[in-house]
Amino acid sequence: MPVPALDHHTTEYSLQHAYWLARAAALAYEDEAAIEQEAKHWGFGRVRHHLTRFTPPFPLEDTQAYTLASDHMIITAFRGTEPQQIRDWLSDSTTPPWPGPARTGYVHYGFGQALESVFPAVKETLAEFRTNGQTVWFTGHSLGGALAMLAGCRMYLEEPRLRADGIYTFGQPRTCDRLLAAAHNKGFKKSMYRFVNNNDIVPQMPPEPAFTHVDTLRYIDSSGTVHESMPLLGRMTDHLKGATTDAFAPASDGVRDHLMKNYLAALEKNIR
Repeated sequence: MPVPALDHHTTEYSLQHAYWLARAAALAYEDEAAIEQEAKHWGFGRVRHHLTRFTPPFPLEDTQAYTLASDHMIITAFRGTEPQQIRDWLSDSTTPPWPGPARTGYVHYGFGQALESVFPAVKETLAEFRTNGQTVWFTGHSLGGALAMLAGCRMYLEEPRLRADGIYTFGQPRTCDRLLAAAHNKGFKKSMYRFVNNNDIVPQMPPEPAFTHVDTLRYIDSSGTVHESMPLLGRMTDHLKGATTDAFAPASDGVRDHLMKNYLAALEKNIR
């Protein structure tokens, strides 16, 4: 059974829509030509690439994203980074906080600076492309998930007319403090979905309680099944199960589960 085509008219949560936004998040890792070719196949007539360069106090040199627009839907996808790279700088406890959107709470400095560099271009593009009341969706994997969540929150708090209809993230790290998380949860109570694949190491960083997650969790268990809810004990048992799947390389499970191809495989399995 083939995966249904992307529905440009959708307005509600579904695993099918999550799959397509995961495809969009994965596409952010490709070059501009590949993005434009795929956008055409998906039915999007307009594409805008966002690339900014800066020198933050960690090994990240640019922020990359793109925006696609059709007559009924707009998607902005933020590019992530390698698991080892993001793990290194998320583990740095000396990194200062960055003020949250509309001065609400705070975010990790790296996320704040990365978003600041690209947000004006994203906002300008959305204002330009949204000529037909299209739905707006933000997505991203890894670092890209953090930027998607923050971009959506910033639109909600600072530019309500451009508020996103939904945010889907995959392997998103802890991004902000509890104050901003509460404001975000209020604004996106039924339109933010944070997918975590079993033992994915990136959502376990930076450490609590300084940083926390936003709702709503969609947990992918060790067999690849998506759960809308799972008790803490059940998740702990499943984490152990996933960690012991590869007896020769148990430590690599957290990195392996972070790979975007594994999120896509699980979502496709659940749809089929």
